Amino acid sequence: MYQIPKTLEEAVIQAKEVTQAAFEDGYRRVQVELVFPEIALQAQALALEFSSIFSEYGSSLKVLFADTGASALARRDWQEVSFKISDLGSSRTPVDMKISDDDRAFLVVAPSSVEVAQVEKLCNLAGDRPVLLLIPQLEDVAIVGIGYTARQLRERFLNTLYSSYYLRSVDGGVVLKAHPSSWQVWLEKGEDYELITEQEQKPVGEDLERILIRASNNVGDDRTENSPKPKKSGILKTMQSFLRALSS
Repeated sequence: MYQIPKTLEEAVIQAKEVTQAAFEDGYRRVQVELVFPEIALQAQALALEFSSIFSEYGSSLKVLFADTGASALARRDWQEVSFKISDLGSSRTPVDMKISDDDRAFLVVAPSSVEVAQVEKLCNLAGDRPVLLLIPQLEDVAIVGIGYTARQLRERFLNTLYSSYYLRSVDGGVVLKAHPSSWQVWLEKGEDYELITEQEQKPVGEDLERILIRASNNVGDDRTENSPKPKKSGILKTMQSFLRALSS
């Protein structure tokens, strides 16, 4: 069982390890979610880190950015890399024009809900070829919506994505998913964390808040559901230094 990483650098190491294992176990539509403020600003650096998962594919790996500007910037900064770099396309150059039979694996970098249609089409075209969605944000309610169309999208596509790694700092704790484990909620206790629950479904919203409050009360905390929320989890304290290191 994985412990809560002390830094985002440790989180990246964990995420790469379990994602590699998920692909080896047969999963083909895999996503890595590092849910931290401004993490998308480091998408290019993270993509280069995670490309090593596919080192065996060489030039058969295609790294796809959300737009042409991001892909052009990566080409400029990375220069000599073994894999191919492209983007998810547009109305004039759809995504099916961006991939070929020679592409054997795909790394999609920071796709948002604006690109969800292209990402879905890519995954369908990929078939049995592995696809990794790195720090995706595909469920923006303002764009995807909450009605029938959004429900269809979730049933048809979003629910087919497998979370190999998920790390999110919340008030008073951390939510962690590391393949092959189920979803875990950890309570912050000083400088450390305690595992308080594991479940098959992703804990969100009020359910997550109740889990943390109940656990806090069980360890002698006097908070109630109407009490002020606890401070942000300690992992956020080390985030900025790691992000600066990625940028250097």
